Amino acid sequence: MELPIKLSEQSREPIYHQIEHQIKALIASGQLEAGTSLPSIRALSKDLEVSVITTRRAYQNLEYEGFIKTLQGKGTFVADINVSLKKEIKEDTVANALRKAIGTAYQHNYSKKEVKRLFNQLLDESEGES
Repeated sequence: MELPIKLSEQSREPIYHQIEHQIKALIASGQLEAGTSLPSIRALSKDLEVSVITTRRAYQNLEYEGFIKTLQGKGTFVADINVSLKKEIKEDTVANALRKAIGTAYQHNYSKKEVKRLFNQLLDESEGES
């Protein structure tokens, strides 16, 4: 299984954090359901072209936080997490994306009014696509 993870070397966020956050988002959104088998550390590090140490750190943190579980000799699986935690992760993921977009807009000297106008325009466009 190949995970739809996109890493950014330009980001200030460490690579292992990017992996963690994206796996959490995949779990929270239901794209990775409880019990789903995850790629091995070696397979994921090869797919993402990062070191095994980086991937292991992400997996260890995810396991410590209860998002995944490793069964010796069987593999790594998505853990069953509660609905309120899924909701919290989804909200955090969207809020972080919006913060980043707002920061980009302000770097380009957009006013608050211009950001709102553009946001509403894009929201209207996306509703038309639904």
